[in-house]
Amino acid sequence: MNKSSFADYHVSEEIKRALDVLRYETPTEVQRQVIPLALENQDLVVKAQTGSGKTASFGIPVADLVNWEEKNPQALILTPTRELAVQVREDMTNIGRFKRIKAVAVYGKEPFTKQKDELKQKTHVVVGTPGRVMDHIERETLVLDQIKYLIIDEADEMLNRGFIDDVEAIIKELPTDRVTMVFSATLPKDIENLCHAYMNNPTHIEIESNGITAETIEHYLIEGREEEKLSLLKNITVVDNPDSCLIFCRTKENVDTVYSELEQSGYPCEKLHGGLEQEDRFAVMEGFKLGNFRYLIATDVAARGIDVDNVNLVINYDVPMEKESYVHRTGRTGRAGNKGKAITLSTPSEEKFVKSIERYIGFEIPTIEAPSHSEVADRQAAFDEKMSNSRRVVRNNKTARINQDIMKLHFSGGKKKKIRAVDFVGTIAKIPGVTADDIGIITILDHLSYVDILNGKGSLVLQAMENATIKGKKLKVSKAIK
Repeated sequence: MNKSSFADYHVSEEIKRALDVLRYETPTEVQRQVIPLALENQDLVVKAQTGSGKTASFGIPVADLVNWEEKNPQALILTPTRELAVQVREDMTNIGRFKRIKAVAVYGKEPFTKQKDELKQKTHVVVGTPGRVMDHIERETLVLDQIKYLIIDEADEMLNRGFIDDVEAIIKELPTDRVTMVFSATLPKDIENLCHAYMNNPTHIEIESNGITAETIEHYLIEGREEEKLSLLKNITVVDNPDSCLIFCRTKENVDTVYSELEQSGYPCEKLHGGLEQEDRFAVMEGFKLGNFRYLIATDVAARGIDVDNVNLVINYDVPMEKESYVHRTGRTGRAGNKGKAITLSTPSEEKFVKSIERYIGFEIPTIEAPSHSEVADRQAAFDEKMSNSRRVVRNNKTARINQDIMKLHFSGGKKKKIRAVDFVGTIAKIPGVTADDIGIITILDHLSYVDILNGKGSLVLQAMENATIKGKKLKVSKAIK
């Protein structure tokens, strides 16, 4: 089944419209193989590398197949990290934007009650980490009777993090009459056993990559002493002068050191590691995606869950001890068909890790010379000019693109005033020039409500609603801040 364009798939017009706005044009190999079978409700075991486009390969069929009318969740997507849960929730929302698909992310280190309130709303898709999903199941805040699709994303990482028992416990709580899809970069025995035990005659799909790393990435190694690394790092950034750069360190202490040094030198940068509050981690990720700063210094916590299409350069300030980490780190560049570069700084004591990585990826990483003083001097002016404009141009922020014609309105009334979604639809659809198709996701809380207005009609609705009543009640209306 070889589709050369997303327009060839038999999905609804709302999904096609979203794919068009998101600029999904030519399906990747994993999308070509997975989407047709997923649309036929087949159980699938998919072996594919990170960065291969797998989220859309399950996201498009799930968004198309769920029934909008149903109030309770119909799809459960399990991810190993909070960052990935948020990323997948965003992708599902974008793909399902015009079908008004509501996706909710549930994960630890965030108030349980906030998630509980979200799950009380009409919810089509729940994305979550195993521990927090199990919490919601045990406290009966996540209704499972309508779950028709279970997706286990990055199953091998679930295993590495010791979550596989939780995953199994969750599976046992789900309706048996469901479609199950498992995505994994590798297929260890425990994952295979899980698939055999809980899946219905699954089709196995293996996406052959010519190598374990993307062909679009150039890999280089620069050898040096530990005490030279900071000045070497700065010289590399001057010579390469990237629009956007991820710098990976092995420990939070190293992240803090590198961040302090670069910040003092005037680099537009931020840091990311497990020692930060979850809210701060998300804010940093979001800022990087939006192009608020060019350099992000991070531990491996960011190697999964960052989906930024135009990271030009990844620098491994420390060689990763796990060979798989090398693939995940460097896979943050060279995405979506773009070219990327990965430079690893290696000290004599790290040589054994480099050899292990080379065996794993199947090629020797070419060693290059550190930038010379004259190269640095030649490039310094161009570097300084780019640094003076700390923001970078983000050419491909999918979320910003799909939201550009959408305005979220805030109304000062909700469930306590006996207001329902149908009341908003009835009132707004009567405004001249507006139809029910212009109304997106509606969220009704106890004392306030949010309504997404699509198709650039937000200002029109905002103006009309300032003098209108809903169910006979006058509500204050304003443009929502978020």
